[in-house]
Amino acid sequence: MPFLRKRESRIKYKMKEKLTKYIDLASEKIGGKVLYATDDFFAEKENLIKEGRGVFIEDKYTDHGKWMDGWESRRKRTPGHDWAILKLGVEGNIKGFDIDTNHFLGNHPPHASVEAIHLEDDFSDWANADDLNWDEVLEKSSLDPGSQHFFEIDSDKIYTHIRLHIYPDGGVARFRVYGEAYKDWNSVNENELIDLALATNCGKALNCNDMFFSAMDNLIAPTTGKNMGDGWETKRNRTPNNVDWVVLRLGHQGLVKKIIVDTKHFKGNYPDSCSIEACNNSNDEDVLSDRTEWKPLLSQQKLEANQEHIFEGNSIENHNPITHIKLKIYPDGGISRLRIFGTIK
Repeated sequence: MPFLRKRESRIKYKMKEKLTKYIDLASEKIGGKVLYATDDFFAEKENLIKEGRGVFIEDKYTDHGKWMDGWESRRKRTPGHDWAILKLGVEGNIKGFDIDTNHFLGNHPPHASVEAIHLEDDFSDWANADDLNWDEVLEKSSLDPGSQHFFEIDSDKIYTHIRLHIYPDGGVARFRVYGEAYKDWNSVNENELIDLALATNCGKALNCNDMFFSAMDNLIAPTTGKNMGDGWETKRNRTPNNVDWVVLRLGHQGLVKKIIVDTKHFKGNYPDSCSIEACNNSNDEDVLSDRTEWKPLLSQQKLEANQEHIFEGNSIENHNPITHIKLKIYPDGGISRLRIFGTIK
C-alpha cells in the first residue's frame, strides 16, 4: 500500500507540473466569470476562480452556516445534482482541470464532470443550459475530500464556456481550467497597436530565475496590479552585480513600438533599473536553452517607485520582428506589469 500511495503521489505531481505550465483560462485575474449556479446557499459560486487554494477560518460563520472559501451548495433533498457555469477570461484550447476540494472534508462532492461549449454570444437563460449542445470533456470522475484533482484533456477544440457538474451536492474550493489562449489574428489589422505580450493575446511567461514572492505570470495579466503581491517580485539578492530575469513569448511575432514597465505598489522594493532583450525564434526550447541570438530592445533604464515608465520612439532599439523578450532587472525587486505594444508581422 505505501508503494501504491507513493506511485499515485508521483503521478499526481507530474500531472500538476504538466498542467500548471499552461494558463488558467478561467482565472478571475484574466477576466473569467462564474455566471450561474443551481445553488450556492453556503458559499458563493464566484469563489471558484479566485486566487490560491482557499483558506479555512475556524470560528467564522454566516447566517447560512459555516463560512467556506469556495462554492458550496446545500444538501440536496430532491432528485438531480448541482452545477455551475463559467465564462473563460479568454477562449482557448483546454488541456486539463484542477477540481480542488481543499478544506471541504465532510461536505465535498463524491463525483464531478465537466462540459464545454463555444458560444459567439452569452446565453440569455443559463437556468436552461441543458438546451445547449455541450461537449462532455471530462466524464463523471471520483473526488476525494480536501484534495486537488488533476485531469488531463485531449481535445483540439476552442471553447468559451464551461459547465462544472458536482454529484449530488457539496463544496469545491477552486476550479482551474488549464489551456492555451486562442486569438483570431486574421481579425487584427496589421497597423493596429496591440499588447503582444498580454495573456489574453496569447502571450506566455516561459521562465525566470526567481519568483520568490510572486509569480511571473502576473506581469502580463490584463488587469491593473491590485497590490504588491499581484506582480512579479524576486527575493533580496546580496550577490554583487546580480541580475534577475524573466523570459516571455509574445502572442504573435511583431514590431515593438512602445513599452510600459509598471512598478505600481512597489515602493521600497522596486528594481533600481531594467533592460530588455529580444529575439526571433519559433522554438521555445531554443530560447530557453539560449540557443538563440538575443539583441537589445531597451537599454538599461533607471526606474522609480510606484510608477508607470513609458518607453517609445528612439528608446526602442530593435526595429525587426521579434517573438520573445527577456526582461532583466537590476539587482532584484518587483515589477507589477509589463506591456509590449506593437504591430503584428
